[in-house]
Amino acid sequence: MSDIVLELADVTFRRDGRQIIDGISLTVREGERWALLGPNGAGKSTLLGFCAAVTFPTTGTVDVLGRRMGRVDLAALRHGIGHVNPRHPLRSPLTVREVVLTGITATVDTPMRWQPSVAEVARADAMIATVGLAPEADRTWPVLSQGERGRALIARALVAEPRLLLFDEPTTGLDVAAREQLLATIAGLDRTHPGVAAILVTHHLEELPTTTTHALLIADGREVVSGPAAAAITTETVSAAFDHPVEVRHEGGRWTARSH
Repeated sequence: MSDIVLELADVTFRRDGRQIIDGISLTVREGERWALLGPNGAGKSTLLGFCAAVTFPTTGTVDVLGRRMGRVDLAALRHGIGHVNPRHPLRSPLTVREVVLTGITATVDTPMRWQPSVAEVARADAMIATVGLAPEADRTWPVLSQGERGRALIARALVAEPRLLLFDEPTTGLDVAAREQLLATIAGLDRTHPGVAAILVTHHLEELPTTTTHALLIADGREVVSGPAAAAITTETVSAAFDHPVEVRHEGGRWTARSH
């Protein structure tokens, strides 16, 4: 069986006559941890929509988990994709455990008349422990910090046992301590979920986990560079992607960037 989890082939996307994505290709394999980098407006969210099986390209093909978009039930396909979005639109005072269980039903709220099985509750509790939130399992969403919510959403994404994890700017709104805790949680997935492929979207190099293996840099909807992270994330490529002279450093597994 192929170890390819996601394959975008020469995808484009146009909206209102404007070219937002222009001929990008990407192949993600099991266990790879990709960073999707680029300035605001580069097309990162649109590209992530393809990966999440929620947006169709104008041209090109998208194969997710071995299935081609346009030839398969997307709702079923999405059950194999874990999506971590810090802007999770939950309005109900669910507990951490209940939020994580909505990852099984792929809904924002608990479906009416749905009862999780004993095994599903046990799996949710295991994922809550994995992200370090076991003591908070019965606390409700409104009283959680933004960092705790972020870790709960990772547990929610993991509980459905996905093959692909998508992180959409997961450290948005976090202070430094909460950001580092969340990045440590993401890095820990290398140990607990080594076969899962992941894509993390950000425009800050400081927000990349130490476990990042590959990177795709885009600007104006086009690929700047794609490949192993150490070769792809450099002073030259980042300066080109952000159209600004920056110096990139890589120390202790983490990247930093500052203006020349």
